[in-house]
Amino acid sequence: MKFPNARIVQFAKIPTAGHVKTRLIPALGEQGALELHQQLLRHTWRSLNAAQLAPVELWRDQNSASSFFDDLTPPINPQHVQQGADLGERMANAVAAVLESCDVVLIVGSDCPQLDGDYLEAALQALYEGSEVVLGPASDGGYVLIGLRRAAPQVFSDIDWGSDQVLAQTRSRLQASNCRWHELPERWDVDRPEDLQRLRALELF
Repeated sequence: MKFPNARIVQFAKIPTAGHVKTRLIPALGEQGALELHQQLLRHTWRSLNAAQLAPVELWRDQNSASSFFDDLTPPINPQHVQQGADLGERMANAVAAVLESCDVVLIVGSDCPQLDGDYLEAALQALYEGSEVVLGPASDGGYVLIGLRRAAPQVFSDIDWGSDQVLAQTRSRLQASNCRWHELPERWDVDRPEDLQRLRALELF
């Protein structure tokens, strides 16, 4: 591995019909949205591990049993549970926990099929070259990746998660904290009905 002292963390929701990919339910139905969520989650897990850049961890959003994660390849060991009242607090807590035993950490979601090895390597390289934070902007106004060299809970506080203001608000937090950050090229994730056509064009599933 090129970055053995880094960690790549995949955030994942437990697959439950009616609670995942809710903005796609009108187009796909609850079962179709659930199956897509599962496909994206598996694809992301395989891609992160196949890149062989750094050890990969999966952090799930509920402290409840789910056999789905037991069947992922390669196997998850151990499984981690996100802690916090909202997404920002959960990410901040995960960052702080992971950085206790490594140099840098990347957090990615489970719904960006464009997260390949080159993109992840560019993010890790930016952190090792001195950036305190690295962002992978998303076309919907959020981000598909965030990386840090140190715990920075202020970067995740008072953010309107799920809105098109996430990236802009995060930049404001970084500016206010005098953080040096680096931005990667924009990517898109699969959240809205208009994203489905682009996903089909990739022919991943």
